[in-house]
Amino acid sequence: MTGNNAGSNEETMPGQDTPEPGQALPPGAVGTLKELGQTAVPAAEPDIFCITIIGQIEGHIVMPPHNKTTKYEHIIPQLVAAEQNKSIHGLLIILNTVGGDVEAGLAIAEMIASLTKPTVTVVIGGGHSIGVPIAVASSYSIIAESATMTIHPIRMNGLVIGVPQTFEYMEKMQERVVKFVTSHSRITEEQFKDLMFKTGELNRDIGTAVGGLDAVRYGLMDEVGGIGAALSRLNSMIAERSGPTTAGTNVPLHGGIPQ
Repeated sequence: MTGNNAGSNEETMPGQDTPEPGQALPPGAVGTLKELGQTAVPAAEPDIFCITIIGQIEGHIVMPPHNKTTKYEHIIPQLVAAEQNKSIHGLLIILNTVGGDVEAGLAIAEMIASLTKPTVTVVIGGGHSIGVPIAVASSYSIIAESATMTIHPIRMNGLVIGVPQTFEYMEKMQERVVKFVTSHSRITEEQFKDLMFKTGELNRDIGTAVGGLDAVRYGLMDEVGGIGAALSRLNSMIAERSGPTTAGTNVPLHGGIPQ
């Protein structure tokens, strides 16, 4: 029968095929789209799970409603769910972020770095500020040629009470960022700090802007490319991990370049 089901009252349940253009999404998908910016969470069907980190990374303080944010309390449970799901074999992390809360960004980066499954990060548009540690935390990192990454010292807004103590705290926090980035990429600490504290540039007040090609040249990112290259790399890493030489191992790949 053709055409008789057009007026059917049956609802599309979550997990079924995406409705045709013009049709309403199921209530579950609408809620997920509104809260997480995507229509699917880790489930049994896909073997690659995609996480998007966009806008400003929101930490312990709620940002104004007009800000586009990624909430770390949303990302961390997704990472845990993907790690536990046996049907998920790899994760694709897409970044277009201006940065945000330092501790929240580091928490997300540490979570990505500690996953036992292959991960690939793609920077599309921008991976600025605390987005840099997140970008390098994966097993392999890719950046679009037109994308940029802004590297700058840690800053604080608002009233500061006890300047020496606050300065010491910020200095230690900055060292945490430097050590994480240099230990998960091929850039040296000297080179990274040179970019962080570089003066004489037009944008020295906001940091050093590093383009896609320069990010690879510095060793910050592994490759210039896009989604196609990221999926190809991730699929090859999944195939290597499930092969006879890596089967049964739960050792995560760090440092940017798969062994």
